Amino acid sequence: MQDDLVSPQTDTQSSAAAVRAAVVGCGGWGRNLVRNFAELGALEAIVEPNPETAQTLADQHGGRIMELDAALGDPDIDAVVIAAPAVHHYTLAKQALEAGKHAYVEKPLALESAQAEELCELAERLDRRLMVGHLLQYHPAFLKLKELVQDGQLGRLQYVYSNRLNLGKIRREEDIMWSFAPHDISMILSLVGAEPDAVDAVGSYHLHDSIADVTMMHLGFPNGERAHVFVSWLHPFKEQKLVVVGNDAMAVFNDGENWDRKLILYPHKVAWKGNVPTPNKADEKPIPLEEAEPLKLECQHFLDCVKDGKTPRTDGREGARVLSVLTAASRKLKQVREKTVGSEARSERGRVSGEHHGVMIHESAYVDDGVTIGEGTRIWHFSHILSNVSIGKNCSFGQNVVVGPNVTIGDTVKIQNNVSVYDGVTLEDGVFCGPSCVFTNVNNPRSEIVRKDEFLKTRVGKGASIGANATIVCGHTLGEYCFIAAGAVVANDVPAFALMAGVPAKRIGWMSRAGAKLGPDLTCPIDGTRYKELGDDHLAVEDA
Repeated sequence: MQDDLVSPQTDTQSSAAAVRAAVVGCGGWGRNLVRNFAELGALEAIVEPNPETAQTLADQHGGRIMELDAALGDPDIDAVVIAAPAVHHYTLAKQALEAGKHAYVEKPLALESAQAEELCELAERLDRRLMVGHLLQYHPAFLKLKELVQDGQLGRLQYVYSNRLNLGKIRREEDIMWSFAPHDISMILSLVGAEPDAVDAVGSYHLHDSIADVTMMHLGFPNGERAHVFVSWLHPFKEQKLVVVGNDAMAVFNDGENWDRKLILYPHKVAWKGNVPTPNKADEKPIPLEEAEPLKLECQHFLDCVKDGKTPRTDGREGARVLSVLTAASRKLKQVREKTVGSEARSERGRVSGEHHGVMIHESAYVDDGVTIGEGTRIWHFSHILSNVSIGKNCSFGQNVVVGPNVTIGDTVKIQNNVSVYDGVTLEDGVFCGPSCVFTNVNNPRSEIVRKDEFLKTRVGKGASIGANATIVCGHTLGEYCFIAAGAVVANDVPAFALMAGVPAKRIGWMSRAGAKLGPDLTCPIDGTRYKELGDDHLAVEDA
């Protein structure tokens, strides 16, 4: 749950004050609900098993202290607000609806999809409002972000990612994904306007064998949008950030910032110049927001829906969609965990392949038929090795790496996260590929035209290093031990030992085999090796 929120006191009561509500469960988050419904003039009763807590809240905010059965049977109570532990949400919501009460349920709506569906059908049959407490859908920054997306200011939505990280609150009845991720899933589904057709998840278990402390969820949508949700309660600092990337602009909702910087628009674009993708960065634009406590807006919305008979923005059906994603992710999480724990051949973080002797292939990775892999190689999360690929010994492939088909990779090659090594690329021994660097294989691609017979070959020489987000245009050779700076675009052959930077990349110096920039004396400051120039664009080891 969120930390306690502080709102300014108000002397005016809501227009929906005629609606009377009982808050059930007045722990850490329930106290905030008691306060807000009291400030909106709608608090009728407090239902809390701890008598001291109940009395303290009644003294502060008013409201009668009642047992649950009495509150459900009281004709003066129109709605029940449920903030009990998640395991009780379904039972309490069902009791409230069957008693003729409208129901506000903190996330998640239930712990099983069938239960959520039952609650939705019950609310619709009895014409009761059923709302789920997906708080951030009522945050002024998110509402403005959604407006930017719907107005087309970001262009076509491409991907969304969220981080919800903190040290605590650690739970024993539910894992981190069920505790932290519902808000983010709710926002992502709202922004995309569709349900995912692919859900995957991985997790880490540090404090308890069966309760994940850290999870990463990946979502794929029918129109090509992608999203991921990273949550952890074992993080050194608090972070609540949502990043939305479109093809015309990008936006960041950072709830940890002050109000003047909670929502930033970045009008960055990527232009194609001579078949080379070129980022065009623009100045950030903080989006003005009207300050308001999201929880108060959420409570007011529920009261308005009850009073006017409207469907809540986060109604039961919306809660059920979020629950469906959580359920699918949990199923994936459980499958990976069972395989990891159940096999002696698996390490804590991956598995040792039986087909490829001495090779570690993570449970979420795929290796097609017709692939050879050398001993000691490790292939991590969500990677895919296609057919007719040869990989040497002691290589390391990070998360979300795609290789092939028809690719050759030497020994001790390291490929960082989010890299695709396409048909026709050869990486010799000791090559380093930084995160999100790009290899192309055709110079003039068109989606509607097949040009597989026009693929050009690219060779990266022994010991070469390619920096993060660099682009290697196909049909060229990168000399051994060359060094391509981050973000550079290589559109010509590269000499051995060359240090390349810029768009298009130009040689700005020389690099040693040990990875040090050479000075005028051409002596490596790391290992003392001396080099000599043989012409403007040719370097060699002296006396080699």
